[in-house]
Amino acid sequence: MGSQEEIKIENDFILIRFQNDGNESFHVKRHVNQGLIQFHFGIKGKAKFVFNEGNYALELKDEKSLLFYNPQKELPLNLELAPNSWIISMIISIQKFHGLFSNEADHIPFLSEENKDKKYYKEGDISPSMAIVLSQLFHYNLNPSIKNLYYKGKGYELLSLYFNRSEDPNAEQCPFLIDEDNVMKIKKAKEIIIANMAEPPGLEELSEQVGLSLKKLKMGFKQIYGDTVYGFLFDYKMDYARQLLDSGSYNVNEVGLKIGYSTGSHFIAAFKKKFATTPKKYLMSINTNV
Repeated sequence: MGSQEEIKIENDFILIRFQNDGNESFHVKRHVNQGLIQFHFGIKGKAKFVFNEGNYALELKDEKSLLFYNPQKELPLNLELAPNSWIISMIISIQKFHGLFSNEADHIPFLSEENKDKKYYKEGDISPSMAIVLSQLFHYNLNPSIKNLYYKGKGYELLSLYFNRSEDPNAEQCPFLIDEDNVMKIKKAKEIIIANMAEPPGLEELSEQVGLSLKKLKMGFKQIYGDTVYGFLFDYKMDYARQLLDSGSYNVNEVGLKIGYSTGSHFIAAFKKKFATTPKKYLMSINTNV
């Protein structure tokens, strides 16, 4: 069954959660005024944005983002959400957006003086940090009275992470990522550590498994996913742990074992480091809000 929830964060700034947990595609059409920037984030599954009465379409896959901006014409939202797919969209006016980044116009390509009247389109990867925020936007447990404040904070956090550039001074010395084969090897490395999160291989072993040098693995992983191999894995494990707790099917010790912590105290310490609360308190907050 498909659903959408629209949250007005501020004037000219809205956030929309699209969720399709059914077995059929979910179609959404929505008017979007001219001069608004659209950000779309694929959390799981896939979606398709249709333009020009069906003559043109762009696909959004999980772990990917799309940015649309066209100051010359309206870009109405015509979305086809595949079964078992979730996406989050943010729509913000160029005036509101420019006010946030006015001192950083040269940092964001379409805000620069020579580009402000040009249309802009960009596809990108969702970094692990962005993935955490997007997950939080789907798994919040809050009193309805502060829901808007929560979304507002997360909306701005998501924007800042989207435009954050973790410049690597050595990046220009490593142009190997232009090679699609090497990109696939990095993605394979990510799949291996996720599949073996409880007992992940060491970096040397991982580099051998995917057929890359240790240096290229470390640098390439940071360039694609915005974090070190084990930094990414830690964020992933903590987010997965929270999903297991959300399910109500496992106790704290069972969740810790599933993600590779042999003692409950180590898991509790790691969870608290990430989310500033213990798994037990988190479970209590879920039960309180059910």
